[in-house]
Amino acid sequence: MLNRLKKAWPFFKNKYILTFLAFLVWIAFFDRNDFYSQYTYRQKLKKLQADKQYYLDEIAKDDADLKKLTTDPKNLEKFAREKYLMKKDNEDIFVVVKE
Repeated sequence: MLNRLKKAWPFFKNKYILTFLAFLVWIAFFDRNDFYSQYTYRQKLKKLQADKQYYLDEIAKDDADLKKLTTDPKNLEKFAREKYLMKKDNEDIFVVVKE
């Protein structure tokens, strides 16, 4: 084992190789964009892409609901009664809350 280290020692005496190894260690662990930071950035990117897809789906669903509301007056009346508790003049509304 000691014999192998003696053979490899001239390799580590080279100033260019030592500089490259120091640079590689610095970039890998101490730089602002080290491995851990890159991993966290990728995780945030995946989460943001999932959020973007969720909101795009919600927008598509809301557009479909809006189209239904603007084309059919019965749907508009149903929406107003359910969502905003609107009523006609001769009606009473009873709201039942389930616990």
